[in-house]
Amino acid sequence: KGANQAVAMAKLGAEVEMFGCVGNDDNGRRMLDNLNRVGVKTEHIQVLEGVPTGIAMITVGDNDNTIIVVPGANGKVDKAYVDGIKDELVKYDMVVLQHEIPLETVHYIAEFCYEKNIPVVLNPAPAAEVPMDIIDKVTYVTPNEHEAELLFQTNDYEELVKKYPEKLLITMGEKGVLVQLNDGETLTVPARKTKVVDTTGAGDTLNGAFAMQIAGGASVKDALQFANVAASLSIEKFGAQGGMPTYEEVVNVLMK
Repeated sequence: KGANQAVAMAKLGAEVEMFGCVGNDDNGRRMLDNLNRVGVKTEHIQVLEGVPTGIAMITVGDNDNTIIVVPGANGKVDKAYVDGIKDELVKYDMVVLQHEIPLETVHYIAEFCYEKNIPVVLNPAPAAEVPMDIIDKVTYVTPNEHEAELLFQTNDYEELVKKYPEKLLITMGEKGVLVQLNDGETLTVPARKTKVVDTTGAGDTLNGAFAMQIAGGASVKDALQFANVAASLSIEKFGAQGGMPTYEEVVNVLMK
């Protein structure tokens, strides 16, 4: 997910660096080559001996997908690794996190960014419990409906977003994204109608596009409208990263 989100941001024109671990194997080399090709910096990705690169196996059918994750080297992204990249993290406008590295590492990074006033987008996927103090310390949380229900033990999503205005953004697939704005409006940013080819990577595209827009100074409402269009364009092509749009492609749709 992190690699997908990094690629989404880079294709949209953001300056992005990926942090994490890969194995010293063909998958790891392909991943690094692919990230570099789209403009994602990889200087601080650690290459580990004796551990395979993490992979995700995806099956697609009936306009939806099932994903099986084998973490491999992702499981080695520990606190010691984070301690070695802290000086780099503080150089960036935003940090984007997911749950495909150890949860204690995710929480450790969130705490560090909170202390350093670095905005954080936490995409709590794959679904896992998150302590409420971590929810309080990150800037944005972007679960889907299933993940939101696990995190907050309720499926009353409208009441839920009211408790976290402009922080909790619940993605609901074809129904769009639900958020409470600071002015009191409960807003559903509708999904753009499109021909679905492959939904793989749509959520990652949305997260990447949203983070890139917020880092550039956009409002939450405008960032979500941009991100929704980006996500809709991504599902019109096959593959997670191959379908991710450029900035110009998103703007062309928004201007219609």
